Parts: sequence; C-alpha cells; structure tokens
Amino acid sequence: MSLERFISDAISPWMKREGPESDIVLSSRVRLARNIQQYVFPIAADKESAHEVIASISSCMNEEKDAAESEKLEMLMMEELKPVQKRVLVEKHLISPNLAEQAKYGAVLMNADESVSIMLNEEDHIRIQCLAPGLQLEEVLGKANEMDDLIEKNVDYAFDEKRGYLTSCPTNVGTGLRASIMMHLPALVLTKKISRIIPAINQLGLAVRGIYGEGTEAQGNIFQISNQMTLGKSEEDIMEDLAGVVMQVIQQERSARKQLQDGLKLQLEDKLFRSLGTLENCRIIQSKEAAKCLSDVRLGIDLEILPGISKTILNELMILTQPGFLQQYAGEVLTPEERDIRRATLIRERIKLENR
Repeated sequence: MSLERFISDAISPWMKREGPESDIVLSSRVRLARNIQQYVFPIAADKESAHEVIASISSCMNEEKDAAESEKLEMLMMEELKPVQKRVLVEKHLISPNLAEQAKYGAVLMNADESVSIMLNEEDHIRIQCLAPGLQLEEVLGKANEMDDLIEKNVDYAFDEKRGYLTSCPTNVGTGLRASIMMHLPALVLTKKISRIIPAINQLGLAVRGIYGEGTEAQGNIFQISNQMTLGKSEEDIMEDLAGVVMQVIQQERSARKQLQDGLKLQLEDKLFRSLGTLENCRIIQSKEAAKCLSDVRLGIDLEILPGISKTILNELMILTQPGFLQQYAGEVLTPEERDIRRATLIRERIKLENR
C-alpha cells in the first residue's frame, strides 16, 4: 500500500458496501479524542515533542501484532505531503481540515479499506476515527474502542477522575467521543421542512453541520448530525440520544419523499430528469451545482424514478469532483474556471461509462 493508493481512488472500499437505512444515511462515524499524559498538548508542542508522540504510537501499534487492525495500518506524515495530496485526504474524510492545514508535525495511520484512521498531533495527540456505511453507530463505536484499548495498553492517557479524558478543547473533555451521522435529506429541503427541523435538533444538544464538519455548509443536501456534549454523559447515553434523533429524521425524510411523490409527482420527475440531463450534457459546472444535481439523481435512484444508475457512481462523483481530486488527476494546480470545465468533462464521461 502507498500514498497513491489512498489518493487515487475517490471512493474508499468501505463506501462500496451498503448499510442499514442506506437510502438516507450515507455513513456513521465515531471519533475519540485522547492525549498522552507526559507530553504537552499539540497546540504547545515543538517538533521534537510531536515526533516523539508519533514514534510512541507507531511503536505500540507495531508491538501489538495480534490485533487484527494494527497490522494493516500505514502511516503518512503531513510534512511529507503536498497541499493537494492533503486536500484529497480531507475530501475523502480520512483526515480533518485541521490536520491538513494546522498540524505541521501531524500524521495519520490508516487501514486498508480506509474505515479506520488515527490522526496524530491534530488538536489532540490522538484522534481515533472509525467509519461505516449506513446507520451503524454501535459497530463503529466498538471498532473505535478496540483501537483505543490497544493504544492504552502502551501509553498513559491524560485522565481526570472527575472530568474524564482531558483534551485541548473543553467541548471534548469527558468521554472525548464525537459521533456523527451523514444524511442525505433532499425531500426535507425541497419541502422546506429542514428549516424547522435543524433548530429542533440543536435544542436537543446535537449539532447539524455540512459535509466536512464544523464551519462548512450542506452541499448536495447532505447534512452531518453529531453530539455536542461529551462531559456528564456516558458513551451509551450519547449514542442512544443520537440514534433516537436520527431515526426521527429518517422518518421525516421518508414522509417528505412520499408527500412529493403523491402531490407533486410530475414536477418531481421533471426536476430529477433535468438534473440528470445537466450532468450528462454540461460543459462547465461549478461544485455547488454539481452537488445539487448529483443529489437530485441520487433521490431519483432511491425512488426508482431514474433506473439503471448505481448509487456507487454518485458516491464516487461527489468526491471525485471536489477541487483536490480534480487537481490531483490533472497533475497541476487549476484555476476555478479550469476546475469547472474538468468537472463537467469527468461527470459526462463517467455517466457515459455507466450507461454502457
């Protein structure tokens, strides 16, 4: 395995599998924040200290030869990557924007199917991230805890009996757990019910963000719902609360889809076929418009209005048409206008290949 392997394929192997509620829930993710007791937090660390943390974690993973996941983990050092390569890893959700942009002496350990990534020297010394398709919160938490236990055998975590795990940001103190669900909610957007649902979710102590987390907008009608509180709640309570809200949102989205089909069937079909036509024939397309059209086509597939196109191609194009991937494939830095032209060409050619 190599860097090229991680950045050449737009769709991670785990994304090719389907999970529960996959018509609406794209993925489940759990992230655990941890720090090593004897080292200063990354925000105050120098190069030597940061490299010692990386060496410590790398060493303990290599020592645990019996752990199924540890043998498959490969390390990439941020200081050895080009900006476009780091951007591609962000677009694939393998690393955070903060690790790519701020963590000069950071690194990431990833397994073969890219469902596990352990970020080092991001905001905290260790950020264990596990992903799975569909609604699989218990499964990703179990995998994350497995990796957490493996590391804790070899290092002493910064932990307080009253406060729990100590982290750089106070919002992560406690369990250090951030769980999130990526959801495709086009019907709630089309019926304008999303503007009522988001504030209601926020009042329950959960956050609704865009596709790349905090500070990003919801492109392509994709929303990320995650917990905000990590202190004063157990992992089980956090996961139960999140799962309960997500199931309610799923029901609301399905209800909105039925409402559109029952009351505005012709208008809905017209919108979805127009979006497919745009993707098949465009010569210049910006990322926002591409995401919107891809969302419409995905909805058409889920409602069996647009047969003959696989969901996998849309998952692939959602990532493949991002700026980092376009420039990685081009092998050069592209202007926004050049990216729009290449994006359109790539989409047309990929859909033609699917039609064949």
